[in-house]
Amino acid sequence: MQIGPHILRNNVFVAPMAGVTDRPFRQLCKQLGAGYAVSEMAASNPRLWASEKSSRRIDHAGEMEPKAVQIAGADPQDLADCAKFNVDKGAQIIDINMGCPVKKVCNNWCGSALLQHEDLVERIVNAVVRAVDVPVTLKFRTGWDRENKNALRIARIAEQAGIQMLTLHGRTRADGYKGDAEYDTIAAVKASVNIPLVANGDITTPEKAKFVLEKTKADAVMIGRAAQGRPWIFREIDHFLRTGEHLPAPMVEEVRHLMDEHLRAHYQFYGEYLGVRTARKHIGWYVQDLEGGEAFRQRMNRMESTDEQLLAVNEFFDSQLKYGERLQYRLAEQMLAA
Repeated sequence: MQIGPHILRNNVFVAPMAGVTDRPFRQLCKQLGAGYAVSEMAASNPRLWASEKSSRRIDHAGEMEPKAVQIAGADPQDLADCAKFNVDKGAQIIDINMGCPVKKVCNNWCGSALLQHEDLVERIVNAVVRAVDVPVTLKFRTGWDRENKNALRIARIAEQAGIQMLTLHGRTRADGYKGDAEYDTIAAVKASVNIPLVANGDITTPEKAKFVLEKTKADAVMIGRAAQGRPWIFREIDHFLRTGEHLPAPMVEEVRHLMDEHLRAHYQFYGEYLGVRTARKHIGWYVQDLEGGEAFRQRMNRMESTDEQLLAVNEFFDSQLKYGERLQYRLAEQMLAA
């Protein structure tokens, strides 16, 4: 799998997720087998570039290459300028967001709202591709709603403009995250273009990843929500695709160490006050399907210091050893058996 000059180590990618795929989480996913990760979306409005939130979102210091930044906006020139700004800051790939279904994004004619205006899509992709000398990619959906699906036309517009990879979430904007992903549409788009295409949507297990790749003929899969609290899903999928065999559940001691490493990086990235609060959702995802996880999550959400939170998390994972040396992930086991 290759994007421009960048040869990726596999075809199992991390989806960009607002409030989730910050630098510590991206780095952890790459460490655990993800072949590629894209940042949270950075606003194209130049007035926001210097804000604390935007600065964190485009911070790639020490991250495993290639470093990819997703940009969002509706004005072609602003997006072109934003792309140049991020390349100057070290971005090696620019991804354009035309897939976000969130109302506050779409109300500003950004994200998947752009799919309603193919002429504007064309102006945007052309402006961004011309503005930078690094590969530009596009993430989009199958259309605005089920009566207005235009993924095939958007894909052709993008390819003609010089977009070097497409990522297609197999739902319309109106679908949000409900219903089943449209793998037939992804397959049709893949058959219509000559650039790599990544399939996104509902990929939660190694078997599902294999099925989607075979069904769509896509070049790669992108994992989003299924990686929350389970970043080792990338090595599980990669191993299954290469060997047809499942990796055993991770060792409890390994997970305790990974959580400790992730939280320390997270606190350093966000600082004490914000760090302890933004870490809560990650911790909740890690423990949600473990014995005693819900009670621990509720107790952990009342902790106000990083030291207290870190100690509690380490103690929680140490307590899991009484159920065995390997993590007893009930939900994962049920999904794999289904």
